[in-house]
Amino acid sequence: QVQLVESGGGLVQAGGSLRLSCAASGITFSIYTMAWYRQAPGKQRELVAAVTSGGTTNYADSVKGRFTISRDNAKSTAYLQMNSLKPEDTAVYYCSANRIRYSPYWGQGTQVTVSS
Repeated sequence: QVQLVESGGGLVQAGGSLRLSCAASGITFSIYTMAWYRQAPGKQRELVAAVTSGGTTNYADSVKGRFTISRDNAKSTAYLQMNSLKPEDTAVYYCSANRIRYSPYWGQGTQVTVSS
């Protein structure tokens, strides 16, 4: 059974930092592209950042220079370091494991709230 379990969300003031973790089980973690998405109330889910099995990263323009995605294959865990947080970063953040020609796996989400 595949499980993606996010943690690290919470309430932080603008300008602060949070580190999200996504612990995966039931998959061969190292071959998956890991991604973080977010969904704010009333908005569509959007891609925040992704890291391929080879370590290539990409980011949404809105978070470039502030967020860093990383992975630890030995721990089957992906991370999202979020610095200089803004109120507009407030959303539920979801972890996703992706593999070409396969349906993605999703975590349950973790709430991030940034107060002004």
